[in-house]
Amino acid sequence: MAELSHFGAWVALLSGAALVAVVSTRLAERIRVPPGAFFLIAAAVASDLFPRLNDFSIRGVERLASVSLAVILFDGGLRVGWRRFRDAAVPIVSLGLLGTFVTAGLLALLARGVTGMSWAACGVLGAALAPTDPAIMFSVLGRKEIAGRSGTILEGESGANDPVGIALTIAMISAAAGSGSVGSAVGDFVSSLLIGLAIGAVAGAWLHPRLVRLPLREASLGPLRTLTFVGLVYGVASLARGSGFLAVFIAGILVGDERFPGKRAVARFHTSLASLAEIVVFVALGLTVHIGSVFHGGVWWQGLALAIGAALVIRPLAVGPLLLPVELTRGERLFVIWGGLKGAVPILLAAFALLGGVDHAQRIYLIVFVVVALSVTLQAASIPSAAARLGVPMLELREREWE
Repeated sequence: MAELSHFGAWVALLSGAALVAVVSTRLAERIRVPPGAFFLIAAAVASDLFPRLNDFSIRGVERLASVSLAVILFDGGLRVGWRRFRDAAVPIVSLGLLGTFVTAGLLALLARGVTGMSWAACGVLGAALAPTDPAIMFSVLGRKEIAGRSGTILEGESGANDPVGIALTIAMISAAAGSGSVGSAVGDFVSSLLIGLAIGAVAGAWLHPRLVRLPLREASLGPLRTLTFVGLVYGVASLARGSGFLAVFIAGILVGDERFPGKRAVARFHTSLASLAEIVVFVALGLTVHIGSVFHGGVWWQGLALAIGAALVIRPLAVGPLLLPVELTRGERLFVIWGGLKGAVPILLAAFALLGGVDHAQRIYLIVFVVVALSVTLQAASIPSAAARLGVPMLELREREWE
């Protein structure tokens, strides 16, 4: 009976937290701060007040974040769709690939000057903080969407640079831990992306159209069928030593323009699931961080310096030149530059650093916490006002007429 009571207490606690998360979305929409931001800080404070909550392991964070990110990226691909991606493919690919490399390199240089850690540790930290986050942007916008190409570029870049940043960080961790040469790390990085791209393309263009033709006993099973499809794509790509995250994003893009019965229910289901997944990742990160440790050893000001440098200096230097050939207004370019929000991906990559035994991994984890916390609160809250000041229209989101 005691065991059942203990399990019941955890179920009640987690369900209550999830209920608060759902209810808080209305408040978050008004103040333009993602719901995950509340739970990131609240979970960190709660883990200090109730030490038993801190039993959540880093391995648990890594696994939970991996599953959540796969769900988030598939939903991001669904939102973008193939036609929108095709219209902005050049800037999306250039920002997602070249922009991520340049951002990671500049962040590593800044981290070296700010933290004084080894070059290997700074390389891992720079790669972990390079990707931006699509779910955070969707949470900030609420029921609005950014008009024009700038919105498509931001969404597409966020989905594209996540797999690139993950593959780059894994390669950096391997090199930093001495488990492989730089050449092998580069080879693993390239092969991971190519395998993920191929599996995602085959799954989205060939497997899913055939899968949805199979009759279901209940139409309500449609969203579950698509969810299992996401898990299958991610799992097969990972087994093939490819990027499962890139695979599910590419599959989502191709499925996004596909027409099949029950698609509206599928889209709603995955959007809701992605929102919950983002909150779950933030709670998991918060539970593994002691707030007090952030204020020891200069972690808080190092994270602050990196957050400010990333937003005001590094992002413009890395992304600005790549946007020059793109047909955008000056305001749209500035908005894309300012819209590089950090979210769930750095959490996952910081967990990778801890599990990989990288030097200064605990400091990297805490710095990521500070940078993400600042990005999802202060920077995220400024997005609507920045759009208004820069003349970027934000329109009421109209539900697509799915078949």
